Amino acid sequence: MKPNIKCILTDIEGTTTSVSFVYDVLFPYFREHAVDLFSISSSEVSSALQDARLLHEQETGISGLDDQALLDLILSWSLEDRKVTPLKTLQGILWKSAYESGAIKAHVYDDVPLALSKWSTAGIQLAVFSSGSIAAQKLLFKYANQGDLSSFFSAYFDTTSGSKRDSKTYSLIAQKLGCEPQELLFLSDIQAELEAALNAGCATIQLVRPGNIATWHHAVNDFSQI
Repeated sequence: MKPNIKCILTDIEGTTTSVSFVYDVLFPYFREHAVDLFSISSSEVSSALQDARLLHEQETGISGLDDQALLDLILSWSLEDRKVTPLKTLQGILWKSAYESGAIKAHVYDDVPLALSKWSTAGIQLAVFSSGSIAAQKLLFKYANQGDLSSFFSAYFDTTSGSKRDSKTYSLIAQKLGCEPQELLFLSDIQAELEAALNAGCATIQLVRPGNIATWHHAVNDFSQI
């Protein structure tokens, strides 16, 4: 690792966690239980549902969705894996109850905990950047199959900070972490995200997990190789 790296920012899906866990466990669970959102008395749920209505109106000009139409919209967004904040918020709410009840245990690759411990001991600040909501990110690492890993991370970032494919987002994150872009190492499996981080001046490494192929100039198979 380059000696000037002070912060490591990691993606989740395809990086710390298998893509199959997200698509074969988390997403199906959400779609199966999405209807339950309409019976939850919570300001957070109500606000997210209203935000979904407003976003749909902005995109289509159609307003006044009833609950069934709104449920259908949310399910279609889930199937499309839309990176929109209302969906991510609602997903996080349902996943929270699933994690806490033990219905879901998050997958994290075996090589991740040791690397996180090593980097943390070396004084490197660790943070997460994922399209999933911050709440969902925290839950994943708290209820991981490798044990509670949440204490390793000092900050979490999601779509409210900007797009993962926009270089400005990485400049903003570096600023929030208190480091210069060149002092920030970003880990991801997606080339477009790595390109955006590189254009912001960050160091970058691609994780090539099972099912993925190397498309970046600096790629590794697991965290132990970083």
